Amino acid sequence: MELDEFRAALDRWLDDQTSALAPEDGSGTLDEHMTQLAKVKRLTFDAGFMRYGWPERVGGLGGSALLRAYLGEALAARDLVEPGIYSITETLAPTMIDYAPPSLAADMVPRLLRGDETWCQGFSEPGTGSNLAALVCRATRDGDRWRVTGQKVWTSLAQYAQRCVLLTRSGAPDSGHRGITALFVDMDSDGVEVRPIDTMHGPPEFCEVFFDDVAVPVERTLGAEGQGWQVAMDLLPFERSTALWHRAAHLQRRLQDLLDVVPVGALEPAEVGETILQLAAFRARSRATVHRMARGERLGPETSVDKVLVAQADQAVFDLVAAALPAELLLGDDLAGARWRTEFLFSRAATIYGGTAEIQRNVIARRLLDLGTDG
Repeated sequence: MELDEFRAALDRWLDDQTSALAPEDGSGTLDEHMTQLAKVKRLTFDAGFMRYGWPERVGGLGGSALLRAYLGEALAARDLVEPGIYSITETLAPTMIDYAPPSLAADMVPRLLRGDETWCQGFSEPGTGSNLAALVCRATRDGDRWRVTGQKVWTSLAQYAQRCVLLTRSGAPDSGHRGITALFVDMDSDGVEVRPIDTMHGPPEFCEVFFDDVAVPVERTLGAEGQGWQVAMDLLPFERSTALWHRAAHLQRRLQDLLDVVPVGALEPAEVGETILQLAAFRARSRATVHRMARGERLGPETSVDKVLVAQADQAVFDLVAAALPAELLLGDDLAGARWRTEFLFSRAATIYGGTAEIQRNVIARRLLDLGTDG
């Protein structure tokens, strides 16, 4: 199916299914967001739309990645899903398709696409920060199993997840990126403990995850032993392609929501104009990245530019909220005020999550502009 045909069919279907897709009335808790996500994914999968843009060998209907990019854009623009949690599918499903044994991918990916399961990504650790190559969570081969012991942190949605794409140290402690192996771990395995982390913006969407001698079948290895760094480097650009395109649609909507309610004279026209330009620049860059992915081009360090731009645009939009609606942001106790406050506080982390702004600029300087060694 071509993009124009898909867009028209999807938009008609979304209009017809407004009542079925609408969120239940509530306070917008993380539990409610997760329930809404599962419902929307199930309905769009059963209608066929969620299956477009994915290979037939994993339950998809084929077609360009632009189709699934537009689906995420449409759902975010209509405020039917929270884009961050929706986009986890865009990050983890390609990894399974590219690196899992074919039978495992065929079994598991449809569960994620339909919303029957939630997955999480076990990368960051307490002592390594953004230095992923220094991870120490240990995987030791024991016959036909791996034995995993260690800790991960900032693991999004781990308390809801049935599976985890986990990076482990299988080589010598000082082996750096060469001694990392990626595993696909069942979160209900003996020895897995999940502890949600309280956050400044409210929803406990991040967790600490502890692995105490967790048995993982060898056939759950993603790629070859010691290939985990390559798995990670192929995964991270997906965080900065279609996933960020969904975020762009959400920011565009929230900016318009603000402009619809802002009191006359509450904002300087120059401030609004600057924010619109930042968001437009990010959207233009993100669109180009999504089209490159759809053409089959390999994404790499250049997606760090996308990450820098989305962080700037995200904070610019919610800085406008703080300037225009200070009372609602600080004191508002209705649902609208609570949502503005939650999103403003979350935007403060935009230069941290997914790789800090400093790390992204280092990547740009070293790997794109050749301004230093790449260690």
